[in-house]
Amino acid sequence: MASANSWTLEIASPVAASRLFRAAVMDWHTLAPKLVSDVVASAHPVEGEGGVGSVRQFNFTAAMPFNFMKERLEFLDADKCECKSTLVEGGGIGVAIETATSHIKVEPAANGGSLVKVDSTYKLLPGVEVNDEIAKAKESVTAIFKAAEAFLVANPDAYN
Repeated sequence: MASANSWTLEIASPVAASRLFRAAVMDWHTLAPKLVSDVVASAHPVEGEGGVGSVRQFNFTAAMPFNFMKERLEFLDADKCECKSTLVEGGGIGVAIETATSHIKVEPAANGGSLVKVDSTYKLLPGVEVNDEIAKAKESVTAIFKAAEAFLVANPDAYN
């Protein structure tokens, strides 16, 4: 029987926590196709209005090893810039991964910026081994927040 595994990541940003959380997490389905069109071909809500239980789908270009993923929002505290989501379809589910969840919290930093904390837990299917996927996952998450950061720095009035 496969056991659960996890990885954590911290990303420092000069952007305020609330702005970065709204852009890189809550509205990423809108921004991703514009900011990282080389990776995300399109994205859209599938169910819900963005609250707990909502599902959104991201469709990827050939740059990714899978065509799409759907994630369901399990927990949300927008005031504390914190959420938890579960991968429900695509993204390796049923192929290499049995389950996967991500807990994201964007905390204010003393310099007026923020610190993104990501804790991802996953359970591999029997017989599947992790090679460089964790490093790739961390690179992808970092790229999401850095793309949103660059957009917010270039557009200081966005997501205020």
